[in-house]
Amino acid sequence: MVARTRYAPDRGLTVRMGLTMFLLGLVFVAFVAAIIGISAAVHASDGAIVFFAVVLGGGLAIGSFFYSDKIALSTAGAQLVTPQQAPELHGIVDRICALADMPKPRIAISPTDLPNAFATGRNSEHAVLCVTQGLMRRLTPEELEGVISHEMSHVAHKDVMVMTVASFLAIIAGLLIRFSFYGELFGGGGRRGGNNNNQSALPILLIIMAVSIVVYAISFLLIRLLSRYRELAADRSGALLTGQPSALASALTKVSGSIARIPTKDLREAAPLNAFFFAPALSAQQAQSKFGELFSTHPSLDKRLAQLAKISQQLGQH
Repeated sequence: MVARTRYAPDRGLTVRMGLTMFLLGLVFVAFVAAIIGISAAVHASDGAIVFFAVVLGGGLAIGSFFYSDKIALSTAGAQLVTPQQAPELHGIVDRICALADMPKPRIAISPTDLPNAFATGRNSEHAVLCVTQGLMRRLTPEELEGVISHEMSHVAHKDVMVMTVASFLAIIAGLLIRFSFYGELFGGGGRRGGNNNNQSALPILLIIMAVSIVVYAISFLLIRLLSRYRELAADRSGALLTGQPSALASALTKVSGSIARIPTKDLREAAPLNAFFFAPALSAQQAQSKFGELFSTHPSLDKRLAQLAKISQQLGQH
């Protein structure tokens, strides 16, 4: 799934990401087998709930895949900018694209003071890079280059496609939870009166809900694990591309420290873009706690800095 660019591969992280995707596949197969077995015991109209969830979930996943750039830009309130409007930013992106030998994405700026950046799009030809005014105001050109190199790595490694595929199971499970809940709330199995087989729909729909909850929880944790792996991979390949891991580490430290001082209201508004962001819009306490990291889309700051320090040593830097 890796595009042919000059971004350095990380075989260790690739193996771990592949294993995580394999585990998600196993969960999906087990989920489908369980749902088919359960649905066989209920009326056809109840089994149709599963089919409808798969179709709707597939539609949502496809829509997210093809329109992730438009959705993300709209959520961030960002506007596309030309080289005349943002010459320094375009110059940095031009250098990164030349180094990586990949097409230049569209470039946007979000007016928020929250220091962050993200890149999204189904492939390099339809990619968009967005940085916030807060990020540009706080970082040096070298640090900004490190952040942009990290974000462009996500495009090169087709992370939008990877995460869309990984999220498909969780979407279906989440929809089945909702459908089963509302099915019980508004009539459930009792709506068919005297037919004993049909009356069994109530407990069976509850079983579908319970199975869906378990599958959703497992897939949610695996997707979060996969997301943290891809962030580490982007840090590594971005740092190796520019040859300046210390600049990326400095940017990480600045951004994380600044986010901790952003008002909670602003962080909540930015939360929908957490999975896309260079650094998560969370408080320092949430991001650094062991329990919080389990549910986080990003590795802890300490883990990311430790990896960059190791890369600096490998490159002979101090």
